[in-house]
Amino acid sequence: MRYLPLTDGDRRDMLAAIGVETIDDLFRDVPERARLATPLDLPGHRGEHEVERIVGALAAKNLHGGAAPCFLGAGAYRHHVPASVDHLIQRSEFLTAYTPYQPEISQGTLQALFEFQTQVALITATEVANASMYDGATACAEAVLMASRITRRKRAILSGGLHPHYREVTATSLMFTDHEVDLADPDPTADEDLAGRIDERTSCVVVQNPGLFGHVRDFAPLAEACHAAGALLVVVVTEVMSLGAIVPPGAMGADIVACEGQSLGVPLSFGGPHLGLLATRERYIRQLPGRLCGQTVDQDGRRGFVLTLSTREQHIRREKATSNICTNSGLCALAFTIHLSLLGERGFTRLAALNHATAARLADRMRGLDGVELVNDTFFNEFTVRLRRPAADVVEALAARGVLAGVPVSRFYPNDPALADLLLVAATETVSEEDVEALAGGLAEVLS
Repeated sequence: MRYLPLTDGDRRDMLAAIGVETIDDLFRDVPERARLATPLDLPGHRGEHEVERIVGALAAKNLHGGAAPCFLGAGAYRHHVPASVDHLIQRSEFLTAYTPYQPEISQGTLQALFEFQTQVALITATEVANASMYDGATACAEAVLMASRITRRKRAILSGGLHPHYREVTATSLMFTDHEVDLADPDPTADEDLAGRIDERTSCVVVQNPGLFGHVRDFAPLAEACHAAGALLVVVVTEVMSLGAIVPPGAMGADIVACEGQSLGVPLSFGGPHLGLLATRERYIRQLPGRLCGQTVDQDGRRGFVLTLSTREQHIRREKATSNICTNSGLCALAFTIHLSLLGERGFTRLAALNHATAARLADRMRGLDGVELVNDTFFNEFTVRLRRPAADVVEALAARGVLAGVPVSRFYPNDPALADLLLVAATETVSEEDVEALAGGLAEVLS
């Protein structure tokens, strides 16, 4: 009764109220071939202590980023998160806070979101940012929908250098609409001609900087080409730390910027939670999805914060809503804000420079290895190497030696043999000289 409070009589009464005889009748719309004929082959119930021991033993089989030299990237990065970040976000007023349905009462929450928006607008060189989204991939999809509303066009061009997960989420989000998604082929050379794809039906061109393969590019000419054709440029940033070192998207002419903010304040956690950033020009503010916090003064002239814009369907009529997003990554946004506040502008740029310097040292070390070819001529803290063997096999072999060597491109494009020997390698400030030597030594051994 501790976990299953309903009695057999309770179940009979509920089934009778619904108008069916058995629980199986509730699943009659599911094809029989899709139903299990027998229970799953799982062990029976155990005591709490036994379950903890079993699950702990399973977890111990994982080689996590903090237990080995880690060069994983491809959209999720290991950075040092100061202990003060976790200490502050675990205060009860932050940890248990929910969406402020009477927002002006929640002045602390609104101020934190206002500061977050200000930071995002500053580092992306845009004029306004919303109060966060789920993650970078969904922010990218919302950016495409936003561009369509602004231009009243239905065709989006997605770069081959855009992260495959972002491409897939965007395509899935538009699957049952009348939008057209033009997916450029993955291009490790970053030599694609996106401007040549633009036509009078194009709502936006979506690019990533640095790209999936690590290239850093100047998209100002592409922005001009988009604007000349009446389209918008959407720039995606999966490594927000890069904005401390490279020209921000807004300064290149980007109309909408979608980022993954995980690198600031949010540790690697087996795939989540993440944090979506979305920023744009002030003239497009009415088409911005989610929520927007603003600053004002009360009748006594005291500073205060308000929910200036809330265009989600939970608050207004569905046909008038810009998004069906029902919440935002508020706690992750707070962690982002605290981490960036602790760094300050100077600390943010110095940390970005440290990331690049670490990656440059690693690239120099790998250039001297037999069977390793550096693909990039530009990069921030992540680059691509071509190996003489399939990258997935090399990664497995190095993991067995206690080194997390990177992400094989074949994980994203398993059916493209031309990409099978490519490895994405990231080096953040957490990578030491000993880690670099461990990777270089392991590669030399595995590739010999």
